[in-house]
Amino acid sequence: MLISILQFLKRILPEKLWRSFINILDSIYHLLLILLKPYFSYTRWRYQKIAKKIQKKDKITVAFFVIHASGFKLEGVYKLFLQDERFVPIIVICPYVMYGQDKMLEEMKKAHMALKSYGPNVIMTYNVKTKKWLDVKKEIKPDIIFFTNPHPLTKSEYYITHYLHCLTCYIPYGVNPSTNLNHISLNQLFHNLLWKYFVETEIHREMSEKYSASKGKNVVFTGYPGLDVFFIDKYRPIDTWKIKDRRIKRVIWAVHHSIHNDKNYFSFSNFMSLHQVMLDIAHEFRNEIQIVFNPHQILKSKLYLEPDWGQEKTNSYFEQWNSLGNGQLNESDYIDLFLTSDAMIVDSVSFLTEYLCVNKPSLYMMRVKNQIDTFNEYGKKIAAFHYNGSNEQDIRNFLSTIVFKGNDTLKDEREKFVKSYLTPAKGNSASENIYLHLKNQVKYP
Repeated sequence: MLISILQFLKRILPEKLWRSFINILDSIYHLLLILLKPYFSYTRWRYQKIAKKIQKKDKITVAFFVIHASGFKLEGVYKLFLQDERFVPIIVICPYVMYGQDKMLEEMKKAHMALKSYGPNVIMTYNVKTKKWLDVKKEIKPDIIFFTNPHPLTKSEYYITHYLHCLTCYIPYGVNPSTNLNHISLNQLFHNLLWKYFVETEIHREMSEKYSASKGKNVVFTGYPGLDVFFIDKYRPIDTWKIKDRRIKRVIWAVHHSIHNDKNYFSFSNFMSLHQVMLDIAHEFRNEIQIVFNPHQILKSKLYLEPDWGQEKTNSYFEQWNSLGNGQLNESDYIDLFLTSDAMIVDSVSFLTEYLCVNKPSLYMMRVKNQIDTFNEYGKKIAAFHYNGSNEQDIRNFLSTIVFKGNDTLKDEREKFVKSYLTPAKGNSASENIYLHLKNQVKYP
């Protein structure tokens, strides 16, 4: 409801008035977090009591709340719980309520289709036939809940504030490098209410101590499960590229959804300025490269609402990529795509970390000049291992010099950074670290 009200106000208010309104809300929100510090301390004490009760149980139900299939980075964690007879893991597909009923059902069906291979314990919260919602508290009775998105994008019945009687956990759906997102990725009410917040690197743990109202008291450094697959020597990716001839270079164009100018939050996407440029480049170099258009899962929904785009034009544009002889559209899992690619052109900032682990050259397209200056401590470190650009000529230079000729001067430095910062803690995979930590927390007394 609150999100809908804010969206309505943004549409009707003049730009300056809207920004003033948001700044006031932001100040009130941060004041509220300061006032709630005693409550966050109480919450940590209460979680200790809840954990002691759960320790006595023979069976422990672990629910994984999923909104978008692409945001589910917990496959390894889920499978480890599935192999442990004491735990009953269940994937709960929750609604994405930002863009109406039709989009909600589309996203839920897409997530169910992508995750149903995990077995019978993949449950939709909405029954299309009865048009009734699942009462998770009564019908599943979870002891531990993993949230896969910190934002209030779903019904309140599936948000953290409805489950303060459970042990709540969170692992980011992407690694955030941006300073202006620190309050979003580290210091929402959501983060401060969590029982366990599992973070990607020691740098993120230190940032949480610095920026969160609860001073990172609930933070545990484990490594990032979304990167586990990159450290598995035996993993063999599936080649999903249209052209199998490896003399044809494979380039991913990964696009963020933030197409609007919004100084209060983030605006990374270059889609509006590059959508035709990239098609032109694909046509021009059709005998030398193939390009996969890999949009953020929210981009299409936002384009549907754009006056100059709409549903018909958006669908037509997306389909153009599939119809190209040397082009493809990818709206699902991207790990195999990354591992079998040659390079990436990217403005989707969470991919900056994941693609480092592939150790292939990438061109980070900046929306504004010196955008990297706005990155946080972690972001500024990883930015040094990506080539930077902001226009069509930069893309052409990247392709001609680095992709075609192979002059990748950052390769060795990327490899050193991955070994120093992104390799999971304690010699385990990140998934194993999370599973073992939780198992120890609820072991029999």
